[in-house]
Amino acid sequence: MMDSRTGVEILSSLERSDHTAFVDGNVLYVWGGCQSVSGSEIMLPSDEIWLCDLESGAWERRGIEGEPPPALSGACGSYHNGSLYVFGGCDPNGHTNQLYSASLLDGCYTWKRVKDAQGNTPSPRDKHTCWVHRDRLIYFGGYGCKTIREVNNSKSFAVDETSWATIGTVSFRFWGWNNEVHVFDPSTVTWSEPETHGLGPAPRASHASATLRDKGYICGGLEDTALDIHCLDLDTWTWTQIDLLSSLVPVGRSMHTLTPVSDHTLFLFGGLSISGNPLNDGWEFNVQTKTWSEMNHRHHDKPRLWHSACPGKDQDVVVFGGSQEYVLLMDSLTVLRSPSQKHCKDVLVFQTQPYPLLRLCEDCIGRHADVLQVQLSWLPPKLQETIDKRVFYFRTLQENRKLEELILD
Repeated sequence: MMDSRTGVEILSSLERSDHTAFVDGNVLYVWGGCQSVSGSEIMLPSDEIWLCDLESGAWERRGIEGEPPPALSGACGSYHNGSLYVFGGCDPNGHTNQLYSASLLDGCYTWKRVKDAQGNTPSPRDKHTCWVHRDRLIYFGGYGCKTIREVNNSKSFAVDETSWATIGTVSFRFWGWNNEVHVFDPSTVTWSEPETHGLGPAPRASHASATLRDKGYICGGLEDTALDIHCLDLDTWTWTQIDLLSSLVPVGRSMHTLTPVSDHTLFLFGGLSISGNPLNDGWEFNVQTKTWSEMNHRHHDKPRLWHSACPGKDQDVVVFGGSQEYVLLMDSLTVLRSPSQKHCKDVLVFQTQPYPLLRLCEDCIGRHADVLQVQLSWLPPKLQETIDKRVFYFRTLQENRKLEELILD
């Protein structure tokens, strides 16, 4: 884990990218993803989930029983009402449109494949995103395949002209990007595709999205020099392209994250620039003033792409994993991602607001526990548990510092 004030790393679970993560209370949950093993890139097991106590930095692995999804890349994971939902992605046989849910509330974690849903299931896709709003899962965009009839009937699909050369082994299929909006209602187990209004964004994948009250925002995922940003009203289904009121705009990118940090602010971090460079910049977007402002942070030595980012305690942004580099292998027909990416296993905490006095006191006690041994016994039981975790956290930081010094020596 990385503390934003000290800039020191605590090693966490296995390194990974392309995973799903969410924060519930003071616990970070991490599922799936890929990592490099002996020069090969492998997908991590779908029947386990990792939990990180954000107060202590301690990790725990939990198994998930039931009917787990296959190993997936590019799937979209969302957390809603105590359940993890995973839709789409690529399994060993190609693009899928399967939906799975895992209940995480009762302590007996169990996967279930969602079958017999009403309505029209979206076509197979990966690298899409999801907004959670009013007990619904609202999916946007992605890259996938459609039949000729589906392409002819769609105004929301951009055909990948290189697809026949790279993955055109199945007849009567087109691959490409979409800007479709699909809604899944878990309570009725129903798919629907609302009719949207206004000028929608261009079809895309590997973009970032975030939900802010009754609005869904997306940005990036295109080969543009500047980052675009669009808003969908999730009640009226009306699209708005946000016209920025300042010339200060982040560079275009993909594989980045967008996270809500207040009622009117979104935080953007990292990604891959259109020139192929991993990015380490952080930005805040004010939806009221329609302006971007670059954020000064402690993690400029930690470029990230293909990572996850979640809202945390006290308006923190909790970033986990991802890759530090992106290497492309070229041949006469295809562009392939190198199987030797440097995947990360640290947690970066971005502080976006001043901390409340209680948290400052807890951290201060945790840092100086050695000189406050007598006073620690005076604390009430309810506070003692939190302080014990902070003491463990800062002691681990100190131990890692010593270990790093020994390695350097």
